[in-house]
Amino acid sequence: MAMSDPLGDMLTRIRNGQRSGKSKVRAPASKLRSNVLDVLKREGYIRDYRMEEVSRGLAEVEIELKYNEGAPVIQEIARVSRPGRRVYSKIKELSRVYNGLGITILSTPRGVMSDQEARAANVGGEVLCRVF
Repeated sequence: MAMSDPLGDMLTRIRNGQRSGKSKVRAPASKLRSNVLDVLKREGYIRDYRMEEVSRGLAEVEIELKYNEGAPVIQEIARVSRPGRRVYSKIKELSRVYNGLGITILSTPRGVMSDQEARAANVGGEVLCRVF
């Protein structure tokens, strides 16, 4: 069965893995997913991720989750723009997540980046998800 929201599926796997205390989770790989994982790694929300080819033409990504004194680093991760309702934002209209403690991940013409990087580049785009 085809998945209608692959990014939402990966975010749910991360959320469920951290709630159950797992050290690693696996998800099907794609370019968008790896770009979002790059941002999460740069911002310090995950330890690392690794792409693995399961079979010819089929790849998976293994995500190492991060904990701080036994508590998950990611308290909240939520999809904003969904396949049925796309959400776009100009950079001046983009609100801060928990007054700057969290991040918003955007898909911009210059690539996938956090809200702080987008403000520095002065570029808006599609709001993919919010992380705290």
